[in-house]
Amino acid sequence: MEKTKIILKAEQARRIKILKKILFYLLMTIGMIIVVFPTIYMFSGSLMTLGQIFSTPIRLWPSEFHFENYREVFVRFDLHRYFFNSTLVAIAVIALNVFFCPLVGYSLAKFRFPGRELLFLFILSTMMIPFDVIVIPLFLVIHRFGWVDSYQAVIIPQAMTAFGIFLMRQFIRGTPDDYIDAARIDGCKEFQIFYRIIFPLSMPAITTLVILSFVATWNSFLWPLIVLTSDAKKTLPIALARFLSLYSQEWNLLMAASVIASGPVLILFAFLNKHFIEGMSGLSGLK
Repeated sequence: MEKTKIILKAEQARRIKILKKILFYLLMTIGMIIVVFPTIYMFSGSLMTLGQIFSTPIRLWPSEFHFENYREVFVRFDLHRYFFNSTLVAIAVIALNVFFCPLVGYSLAKFRFPGRELLFLFILSTMMIPFDVIVIPLFLVIHRFGWVDSYQAVIIPQAMTAFGIFLMRQFIRGTPDDYIDAARIDGCKEFQIFYRIIFPLSMPAITTLVILSFVATWNSFLWPLIVLTSDAKKTLPIALARFLSLYSQEWNLLMAASVIASGPVLILFAFLNKHFIEGMSGLSGLK
């Protein structure tokens, strides 16, 4: 009798475990559909005609692919120039972040000097200040330098971010000091140690920094809208807002333009997602 009760309890526990697993995967599937569906429908709608988009019942996939929608976007709106501006700004911001953030992170992680922790806390505190608060003083600084309506007005304020410094500092802290000490004994200078040892070992975090910097710069709207006045220098998010005002009824073209704008971000993440996960794991102490 006692043995039967034990068997029944074990069977009940097994069933509960299976039900929990089913519920977990069901919730994960629902969450994935909620997150992924708008992107899939955006791509699907970019290949439809306007009639197919407004047809009832709703179409989830075009009956016939209309790739000419993408050509129409470039022909009507000259998207090449805006795409070039966003690419130029994003590459410049990434290059500056990859140069400065690891250097500052290395200094805060491995050098001991008076006020190091206070300086790090001050850098972290800047992350708590909303960007809207500093827009006016930042614009006045840019105006004093004479950079209004120039690429440097968009690039320089994003050349080094507090989160990038925090990310690199936390990752580099996990690098063994023995490597650094051995390099110093061999006569390496600090810059040699950084670029030959610290930089290669920090590649997962640097890749994460590249992705985050690219996404933030590529999607930036408010600051470029304020400092870029001429149409020749405007970036892609501003162009999409203008495109929406001009062609607000042509949803197939709007979706095609949105696919073009989001394409580089998705491609970059597809190629670098493994390093991105490694970098975030190192940040959370799972390295």
